[in-house]
Amino acid sequence: MTSGNSITRRGLGLAAAGLGLAAALPRDAAAQAAFPTRNFRVVIPTGQGGGAERLARSFDDGWSKQLGGRRFEYEFFPGASGQVGYELYVNRRDKDGYHLLFGNMGPEMLMYALQRPRFRFPEDITYFCRIDVDDSCVFVRANSPFRRIEDVVAEAKKRPLNVATSRIPHPASIGILALGESQNARFNLVPYAGGNPTVVAVLNGEADIGVLPIALVIRQGERMRTLGVFNNENIVAAKSNDAPPINQVFGTRIPPLPSSRSWAVHTEVMERFPDRFKTLEESAAKVFDDPAFREAYDKQGLPVETIRYGNRAACTEYAQGMLELANRYRAQLTAQR
Repeated sequence: MTSGNSITRRGLGLAAAGLGLAAALPRDAAAQAAFPTRNFRVVIPTGQGGGAERLARSFDDGWSKQLGGRRFEYEFFPGASGQVGYELYVNRRDKDGYHLLFGNMGPEMLMYALQRPRFRFPEDITYFCRIDVDDSCVFVRANSPFRRIEDVVAEAKKRPLNVATSRIPHPASIGILALGESQNARFNLVPYAGGNPTVVAVLNGEADIGVLPIALVIRQGERMRTLGVFNNENIVAAKSNDAPPINQVFGTRIPPLPSSRSWAVHTEVMERFPDRFKTLEESAAKVFDDPAFREAYDKQGLPVETIRYGNRAACTEYAQGMLELANRYRAQLTAQR
């Protein structure tokens, strides 16, 4: 007679067989089944409190709901136009799908092309979820003597104007240099290491004008006036003084120069942990259907019109386009450094 909790010889054999089967399973496959089991760590290659952080935080609550309540913990590594953060992410963070990067593809692909950092794109980094398309613009403080973009160009033909920008390798920087080249006007770029310091430089008169993605300028409200956008349409005209497309004013053919922020992951994750990568891709895409995301975005003072989901293919196309622009305007950008 046996007790109710006794272990028979047959039971021992089944248990041993089960252990053997578990041991035979690849560790990566076993780990993927439960993904995610812990919080995510995110590298942002700009300073804390900037536009990238605001965008990421407006997104991560909705994404957390899609990922079983796992949260996002941020690290900030400004420096060298994003190079410091990217190199640290690629070389010092585990390639396991739990470590992500949130970057501004436009300026950071320009950085990649111009500064030749110690990582490779797309071999080391894959962008997979674009959040926004944020057009570059020219702006001034509300009491500036420049009322129109034509006023700026007219003055820049007489003397060099100091232009505040968040960093030299930036789509907005390309825009103002291309405008100057086309109109025989002189602009001197002054990098301020971030959007917020750029805004302050224009507000206090350190710089004659500024160039930035338009969402941050709109966020300043009546303190700023937008004079023109580097695209063929101003999708937020009602919120930006009906600022015209610069090509429309001058008959130029400057290419569209938006910033686009995106989540990225080590490319190796796609190969080692395809199920994890699929979970990240699919769950991120679902956030755009969550009204709470748009509400969080709006509460940050950002125009919801700039929300534009882009999948991995769209991100790669945009990034490659920025690399082409960097090569086209390499001489102008490097001359300003």
